[in-house]
Amino acid sequence: MRPPCEYVVRYVLPAFRSLVARELVEKHGFSQVATAKKLGITQAAVSHYFHLKRGEKRMKELESIAIVQSTASEVAQGIATEKSSVIDTTLAFCRLCDALRKQGILHGEQNPKL
Repeated sequence: MRPPCEYVVRYVLPAFRSLVARELVEKHGFSQVATAKKLGITQAAVSHYFHLKRGEKRMKELESIAIVQSTASEVAQGIATEKSSVIDTTLAFCRLCDALRKQGILHGEQNPKL
């Protein structure tokens, strides 16, 4: 048995970080180093996200979901303008996670009864 939270930590969070990292670099002009610092990850991780070496499959799946893309944009905007705190960013991700769970996206195949 795998609860939805385990799936999120293993697959969704890395893919979501990848989307936010791309937004910060491509739309807000951040360097990979600055992006890494803001996200609390290494520059190498940001580079892997850009070269699709991490989270590629899940990222492609998730970026096609409107709420995921809008939340990634919202989080990136908050980080870029320094208007979002760590708490704001965490709560935005928690709301996203809850919405995905309620839509059956997180666990639909593994446990459709949730």
